[in-house]
Amino acid sequence: MNHPTIATPARSPWRSLAADYLGLALALGALIVVFGLTTRNFLSTDNFRAIANQIPAAMLIATGMTYILVIAEIDLSVGSVLGLCSAVLGVALAQWELALWLAVPLTLGVGLACGAFNGAVSLRWRLPSFIVTLGMLEMARGGAHAVSGSRTQYIGTAVAGIAETHLFGLSLPFLLATAIVVLAQLVLTRTVFGRYLVAIGTNEEAVRLSGIDPRPIKLTVFLIAGVLVALAAVIDTSRYQSANPNAGTGFELQAIAAAVIGGTSLMGGRGSVISTFFGVLIIAVLNSGLAAVGAKDETKRLVTGAVIVAAVILDQYRHRWSRRS
Repeated sequence: MNHPTIATPARSPWRSLAADYLGLALALGALIVVFGLTTRNFLSTDNFRAIANQIPAAMLIATGMTYILVIAEIDLSVGSVLGLCSAVLGVALAQWELALWLAVPLTLGVGLACGAFNGAVSLRWRLPSFIVTLGMLEMARGGAHAVSGSRTQYIGTAVAGIAETHLFGLSLPFLLATAIVVLAQLVLTRTVFGRYLVAIGTNEEAVRLSGIDPRPIKLTVFLIAGVLVALAAVIDTSRYQSANPNAGTGFELQAIAAAVIGGTSLMGGRGSVISTFFGVLIIAVLNSGLAAVGAKDETKRLVTGAVIVAAVILDQYRHRWSRRS
């Protein structure tokens, strides 16, 4: 069966990816140099390993968020869904005494169901995903407290092995998350499905008029995002060896921030998973460096927020330049 041809928009970002990567790498390098000169032990191998082993959950959630933003949608529920999935995993292991190989698929199923709800409700009633996922944010957080009885479930060694498995000093979750980032980038840039995502985010009506129904494609994106959030919950729970119903608070803002810093457009049609990965690293290095210099939590939030706003402003100028070129 021949797929309808969709012309890539003239402002497609793929032609300038190398320049984007270079700019992000320079920004990341500048942060490392600044904190390396102003703090002790920041440039140590142990510190870099610690940063790498702290970010797998953020990498996975930001990957799903990038896909959602590319199709001109948004998901504000990812933090609460992570909390719900973590609570389900904790109860399954600590109270129901399920084996890990049964509890993990159950957790992934919860994430899949949440993604299905977000996508199906948005598409069936043509509601803004902003509103639907805002509702899911509350429902999932309430579900997390209902499932866990508003208590932290202490799991211990039943799940610790996932985070404690290392190869070349890097944790298994980091290696897995990196592999998923690479795979997601290849799908986005090298497959028909990825071209459809960019086309839908650029002009959904044109996609529809070309004979392609965008609804199954958009639903698939929400399903992918839901599964990635659930996988992030497994990793987060393994790292802390406990399941907190408040886990994931603020993750939605971190994921959006990482994608925006990486150049993903909030208006849809443009994005790169690799660039989002750079965004995750920049935020992680910034937080680690600010903590190393003794900055208070409110100061870290102020600086991080300023970086996000600056990234959005820079993205607007880059968008205008790409349209003119």
